[in-house]
Parts: sequence; structure tokens; C-alpha cells
Amino acid sequence: MQVKYTAEATVEGEGRKGRGRTADGRLDVELSVPKGLGGDDGPGTNPEQLFAVGYAACFHGALKKVARESGASLEGSTIDAKVSIGSVEDGLSLAVELNVTVPGKPQEEVQKLVEAAHQVCPYSRATRGNIEVTLNAVAG
Repeated sequence: MQVKYTAEATVEGEGRKGRGRTADGRLDVELSVPKGLGGDDGPGTNPEQLFAVGYAACFHGALKKVARESGASLEGSTIDAKVSIGSVEDGLSLAVELNVTVPGKPQEEVQKLVEAAHQVCPYSRATRGNIEVTLNAVAG
């Protein structure tokens, strides 16, 4: 891999209950544990929320790339991401659902763009074969 960018971050405290910061200072968040994992839903965010935002942003970039290459317009498009954490046989695992909405496009065209984006998105590549990822194309 030819590295183009490296994000650096530090977490302090008790892991899911602490503080996370990027080295460049652009992100500085309090972390809390959701009730579903035994926490109190404190004022901070959690790794699943951060992953949902990261995956949605990355996938949207990939979607725009494949749309540009095919000459399609994605005006008004949105990605809604759901990241779930739950028990599996040997511990905990994640599952992702991405709902991709492209107003004014037929369902079949949106589906083709979503499938193409899933092949090039770095988050999709990283998760492929590791966790369940559900893609839903929504015509608008």
C-alpha cells in the first residue's frame, strides 16, 4: 500500500468511557458507554457512532466517485448508516446497514451505483468478509 494519509488519535480514560482526540486537534470527543452495553448513555459519543459517521462519509465519497465516472448525478444524495454491536459465539461483533438515497433516480440505477461503490470504498474493503454489511438502495 502506498500511504496517502494517516489519521492519528489517542484515547484516554477507561476505553469506552474517556476522551478521544486526534493528533491535529480537529476532533476532541468525550466517550460514553451506551445503555445497551451496560452504560448510562452519558453525554459523550461511542465507537459505534464514530464508525457509522466514518463509514457513511467514506461510502458517500466512493458513491460520488463511481457516479462521476459513469456520468450520473447524485444531487441531494444521502447515506444513513446504522452500526450495531451484539453478541456472537466468541464475544462481540459489529453489523452495518447503509441506506443510500438518491433523489430522482430509478431504483435499479441507484442499486448499480451502490454495488459499484461497495467495491471501491475503503471501509467496505476493510469489513468485507469480517462483518455483515447490508446495503439498501433507496430511489427518491
